[in-house]
Amino acid sequence: MKNKTLCAWLCFLTGPLGLHRFYLRGPGDLIGWLLPIPTGLGLYGVVRFAQLGLNDPWSWVLVPMLGFTIAGCALTAIVYGLMSPEQWNKKFNPKAEVGAAQGDTGWLTIGAVVLSLFVGATALMASLAYGFQGYFEHQVEAARKISQ
Repeated sequence: MKNKTLCAWLCFLTGPLGLHRFYLRGPGDLIGWLLPIPTGLGLYGVVRFAQLGLNDPWSWVLVPMLGFTIAGCALTAIVYGLMSPEQWNKKFNPKAEVGAAQGDTGWLTIGAVVLSLFVGATALMASLAYGFQGYFEHQVEAARKISQ
């Protein structure tokens, strides 16, 4: 029996590592195994940024990967948290009754949804801003080289 509240919190807290996918679909889930790749690349971009500064072109490519992964997992937590109990039980608890308690939405579920909305939107906007800033600064620098 898969619990909706636990799944929403797993999406929010450990989503970029794919643990919510393993909870719902088991250890054979391919996406669950692939999710740590963009997370790791994004963390590598953060390390490069800390070491090399803002002028590192790879960091403005890699860092947004982490933000997009966090935002995507936060969106997944929102979708799962707002899913009706009937839909949840039909999809993830097919042997249970339609109105089983595992699909109920409580205050803990709403807390995961609210925090996911806040953190996911922040991560998405920060990733877009950082990525576009690096890209446009690179374009301006290339234009300066051409004009000289």
